[in-house]
Amino acid sequence: MTFNVKIIASLLGILLIINGIFMLLCIPVALIYQEGGLLPLVLSSAISGGVGLSLWLYNRNASDKTLGKREGYLIVTLGWLIMSLAGTLPYLLSGTIPSFTNAFFETISGYTTTGASILNDIESLPKGILLWRSLTQWIGGMGIIVLAVAVLPLLGIGGMQLFVAEAPGLKPDKLQPRITETAKRLWFIYVGLTFVEFVLLQLAGMNTFDALNHGLTTMATGGFSTKQASVAHFDSPLIQYIIIAFMFIAGTNFTLTYFGFKGDFKKIWRNEEFRVYAIGVLVLGLLVSIGVFAATDLGYEEAFRDSLFQVTALITTTGFVSADYTSWDPALTIICFMLMFVGASAGSTAGGVKIVRHLLLLKNGILELKRQIHPAAIIPVRLNNKAVSQDITYNVLAFIMIYLTIYVLSTFIMGLIGVDFTTALGSVATSLGNIGPGLGTVGPMDNFAHLPAVGKWFLSFLMLLGRLELFTVLILLTPYFWKRN
Repeated sequence: MTFNVKIIASLLGILLIINGIFMLLCIPVALIYQEGGLLPLVLSSAISGGVGLSLWLYNRNASDKTLGKREGYLIVTLGWLIMSLAGTLPYLLSGTIPSFTNAFFETISGYTTTGASILNDIESLPKGILLWRSLTQWIGGMGIIVLAVAVLPLLGIGGMQLFVAEAPGLKPDKLQPRITETAKRLWFIYVGLTFVEFVLLQLAGMNTFDALNHGLTTMATGGFSTKQASVAHFDSPLIQYIIIAFMFIAGTNFTLTYFGFKGDFKKIWRNEEFRVYAIGVLVLGLLVSIGVFAATDLGYEEAFRDSLFQVTALITTTGFVSADYTSWDPALTIICFMLMFVGASAGSTAGGVKIVRHLLLLKNGILELKRQIHPAAIIPVRLNNKAVSQDITYNVLAFIMIYLTIYVLSTFIMGLIGVDFTTALGSVATSLGNIGPGLGTVGPMDNFAHLPAVGKWFLSFLMLLGRLELFTVLILLTPYFWKRN
């Protein structure tokens, strides 16, 4: 198989240029607060943008601008890796995270919107660097690839292959016939919601800097906070309810959010995945709150708020923390652990398995019982009153089987590395699901700093694997991907 190397290099160059531009956005903050980090941000932007510009200029006149599926998969995976490598520069050059292993872990945790951190004193970082940390999640939230898709027509390149590679398996709904129009509208919604949350958090009492950062990382379902204690630091019911609402919105299919802006709420409620998502969050929040109320000395409102917050944070894979769920009753901790395998809606910024896959798996299992009684009958799986093709059903079954297999094997590997059983269970679940806090010594009140270096690199791989929904990365590891046709 011959790859179009020039077009791959050109697009990777564009991603690095975009990376450098976002680094520039942190410079005014560094100038305002005068806490350091200005020169490292300038140098990082120059290096990332300079390398990217060189790659683009050298390869922009490629005669063949054909972008096939194989190039799409390569660009997506390499794009996330090269962005993460470049994203370490502000940490390394400023000395805030001097270890390359730790800097890469923090950066890929940002771009994959995982939210797992190695920082032991977040408040000590210069605010310009903290903003960059939040921006890595905001960039990764919608997907830097989708942003690139929006500008590809300027280069005479179609972007459908990149969009499919970014969201493999179920076909993403199109808001417009052209994929570039879809990308632009998604980003318009994304930016608009981020701004609205930023304003509301300020009105609720957050200062401008904290509100900006939490707005960026909430809509990305990332969970990086400017405080070591995460959202628990603010101890404000209003702030927590605002973040709950926007975590829920961020975990909703952005196509449905678009319909919401148009006032078509019937279309939203007719969507099976959304109904399961909305009812599930509310019911689980209520059930967990009863357990928290019984197991602690909290009043019911606070118990409900903490429960709803953590249920929403885990299902949407945002990973913010308002309470230590590992200190609750063991049964409640198990529920929180199980929620790490749910995921929110497909077409959202959330990670994890996604509710629609669970729905299709359950529906197919029930229909399989009917098929045992009526083996000759053709009974298709239906979603939103439409028959689902067997290809999609097989894809879902394969995804969940591979996901669970990788989880079990990865937990075993973390055990071999020397991590205790509970921490191995939690660290793998939270990395593969792009959640943030886990169990054991990587729980909501702890971080990942103490893990062995090899463990951090392995978990970094799992973050990338989970963010790109397995197949995009795994397909690169197969020999037939590289074979000549």
